[in-house]
Amino acid sequence: MLIFFTMLIVGGIVGFVGAGGAGVTIALLTAFFGIPVHTALGTSLAGMMFTTLSGSVSHFREGNVLWRLGAAVGLVGAAGAFVGASFSSGLDGDTLRPFTGVVLLLSAWLFYLKIFRTDCMLFRWKVRDDGAVRHWLHVGGLGLFNGLLSGAFGVGAAPFIQLSLLIVFHVPLYMTVGTTMMVILPIAAMGGMGYLWHGHLDPLLFCQVLSGQMLGAYIGAKFTRLAPLWLLRACVVLTPATGGIILLLE
Repeated sequence: MLIFFTMLIVGGIVGFVGAGGAGVTIALLTAFFGIPVHTALGTSLAGMMFTTLSGSVSHFREGNVLWRLGAAVGLVGAAGAFVGASFSSGLDGDTLRPFTGVVLLLSAWLFYLKIFRTDCMLFRWKVRDDGAVRHWLHVGGLGLFNGLLSGAFGVGAAPFIQLSLLIVFHVPLYMTVGTTMMVILPIAAMGGMGYLWHGHLDPLLFCQVLSGQMLGAYIGAKFTRLAPLWLLRACVVLTPATGGIILLLE
């Protein structure tokens, strides 16, 4: 029951900020519940499929989803996620854990620059998207990259997906929250299948994570548009940072 209530809180944060939450889930399962890292990766990523389904429905009803763009990026990313999961399954747990922590901290740092340091040179340029060919190249490249990242490190890649939507497709912040959850849905499904294929999925743990996060995500999504912008920005940065710090200190 303790895992369920912990995942209920994580799910609420996931629904609120639009982040996959897999990184925080992995950190909590390994650091506080003693779950092996590969099992934590597989279980959290598989559970994220249903969590994002619940959150996506809620965000769609709130008008926070660009569903055509989200579906396109997500379907390409699904193929990359399966490959990434297969690669990750061959790594030693002691190697995989700090790598996942570094990826989470990097995503938090990039979000901080984008949201709080608008004068940063990294984000001053705009990517051209003035033709069908260029558009689909962006969709394919970013989908594949985010899928590989998600499958390899089990982090859902939500921060990187949101940054892709903000920088490349110029999607407003509130819309990136809901659209990101839709992108993660097929990525999490194929990534979770990859871990299942390699035997890194615990059915009982999966049920506890799934039930807590689905309920929490649906509730959390209701507060995205109601919250002040400063709070949403802070939570977007702090969510991956917290998971990264826990994994590196474990």
